[in-house]
Amino acid sequence: MAIMIKTTQEIEKMRRAGKIVHDVLEHVREHVKTGATTLDLEKAAASKIAELGAVPAFKGYRGYPCVLCTSVNEEVVHGIPSSNRTLRDGDIVSIDCGVVIDGYYGDSAITVPVGVKVSDSAKRLLQVTMASLESAIREVKPGATLGDIGAAVQEVVEAGGFSVVRDFVGHGIGTRMHEDPQVPNYGRRGQGTRLREGMVIAIEPMVNAGRAGVQVLEDGWTAVTEDGSLSAHFEHTVAVTAKGAVVLTQ
Repeated sequence: MAIMIKTTQEIEKMRRAGKIVHDVLEHVREHVKTGATTLDLEKAAASKIAELGAVPAFKGYRGYPCVLCTSVNEEVVHGIPSSNRTLRDGDIVSIDCGVVIDGYYGDSAITVPVGVKVSDSAKRLLQVTMASLESAIREVKPGATLGDIGAAVQEVVEAGGFSVVRDFVGHGIGTRMHEDPQVPNYGRRGQGTRLREGMVIAIEPMVNAGRAGVQVLEDGWTAVTEDGSLSAHFEHTVAVTAKGAVVLTQ
C-alpha cells in the first residue's frame, strides 16, 4: 500500500478543489424540492462545476455516466441521476460530488431532506450520520489510526440504533480520486494504518436505518439496502496536519 504524502502546496490545491465541491453541493441543495428530478440536480451541478472552472471527477470514471451520484431513500450510494426519478415530499436524497482542478481532486457528499413531510426517524438518521462523520474527523491527527476513525463512526451510529454499511468505505484522495488507504467506517481503536502529517483522506459514513446489508441493482451502480430501509451518506475530504484535521470541503 503506497500512501501518498502531500506537501502544504498540494493540500492548498486540494483545498481549492474541495471548496468547489462544497459550493457545487450548496448550489444543488437549493434545487432539492418536491417535483424536481434527480436529472435536474445533475444539470445544476454540471453547470456550476463548469462555471467554477473545474472538471467533474465522476463522469466517465469506470464508465459512470454522470457528474453526480443521487441516491434516494433506500439507495445507499451511486444512484444514477434520471429524468424518471422525481423527488417526493418526505424523501431523503444523498448527493455525492467530486471535481478535479489543477490535477487535484475534491470529494464530498450530503444527504438532504425533501419537502416538509420528512419523518422524525429520517431526520434522526441524517443527524446521527452527520454526527458520526464529525466524530471521525475529531480523531484525525498524526499518530491516530484508521481504526480510531472507523470506531468513532461505528460508536455513534450503533449508539443511535442504526447500522454502518461495510461494503463501501472511504479512501485516500489526491491526484487520483481513489488512493490508498481504504478508510472503513467501522473498526477497533488502535488498529490499522497510522495517520501521518500530509495524508489526505475522504471519510464517508454510509448509514442504514435497518440492517447493514446492501445489494447492487441491475444498472451495475446503484446500491440499495437489502431490507428496504432508508440510508444516509455524508462525506468530507480531510487533511492530516500537525494541528489535527483540516476539512478541505467546507
